[in-house]
Amino acid sequence: MFPGTVLRVVELGHHGDAEVGPGLVDLAVNVRQAPLPPWLLGPVTSSLASLAAYPSPEPARAAVAARHGRSPSSVLLTAGAAQAFVLIAQAYRSAVSPVVVHPQFTEPEAALLAAGHQVGRVVLPPPYTLDPALVPASADLVFIGNPTNPTSVLHPASSLAALARPGRILVVDEAFADTTLGPSGAAEPSSLSGREDLPGLIVLRSLTKTWALAGLRIGYALAAPDIVARLASVQPLWPVSTPALAAAIACASPVAVAAEHAIAISLAADRDHLVGRLSQIPGVEVAVPPASSFVLLRIPNADKVRLALRDRGYAVRRGDTFPGLGTDFLRVAVRDRSTTDAFTRELAAVLKARVPS
Repeated sequence: MFPGTVLRVVELGHHGDAEVGPGLVDLAVNVRQAPLPPWLLGPVTSSLASLAAYPSPEPARAAVAARHGRSPSSVLLTAGAAQAFVLIAQAYRSAVSPVVVHPQFTEPEAALLAAGHQVGRVVLPPPYTLDPALVPASADLVFIGNPTNPTSVLHPASSLAALARPGRILVVDEAFADTTLGPSGAAEPSSLSGREDLPGLIVLRSLTKTWALAGLRIGYALAAPDIVARLASVQPLWPVSTPALAAAIACASPVAVAAEHAIAISLAADRDHLVGRLSQIPGVEVAVPPASSFVLLRIPNADKVRLALRDRGYAVRRGDTFPGLGTDFLRVAVRDRSTTDAFTRELAAVLKARVPS
């Protein structure tokens, strides 16, 4: 890589965990803070007795396939959804015109750059909703998040499907799809995880967010069998550990799917509470109506506000490392109402202190 490319990869590598420190309330990382339910903790713990054997992914592939109504050959298990970005960048080195739709999670672009790609950017203007016409027809590898981190925008499934075409690989990162609800309360209203009719589609899913498994590293890709085989050809041997495979099986069960929906309903109520509190603070703007477990804020000089909040015991995610945003943006995770009330009081106090009397 050229020196400039290395610098760009480093800049894109900033994530919410870098904001967190001892004594800070974590509003920077979009991982649900809750103990593992018994139906998940039990299998993960029991799997520790089998660590002498090499992990076998087939039962987990079958379970994930059944959860999405697909064949096991259309499932690739990965060490977190983030590993899939690297696999795609490596497997499709022949891509001539890769494009990343921003603002979004920065790891897809970082993975492409690390693999030697020349990456194009499509930066969506506010309110950051996808217009398929903005993506060049020449793009043969396209990455987009849905719902998108950090904007919390949920793109319509029809807009995403309009990006699919022969000769193009379309990667839709659905790491937070299980946090979303439709107007009638239906789960995952914009997910493409069940679509097998769209050419070149790869849907990425994560089990680390809702189930607080970031340290276990488990996710998966859903795609046509030939695409899955191509990704698997560049994947390391035994990439997913035995405990992670046990978690994948448990999280694909009907019990887990029902629990996800219940969590999404509860999350929506907590999100509405956060948005309501934020709306009462002068100088704070919720940048777009949020659909997921985090909220994007626009605050003048938010970079300085972030540091002041840190001094008061709260870690929030800076926005200026996301292409298409800047120093006036912060991302805040949705937490329980008590945490929200305490945080918004501190935010209001910070902003009041900054206004000359």
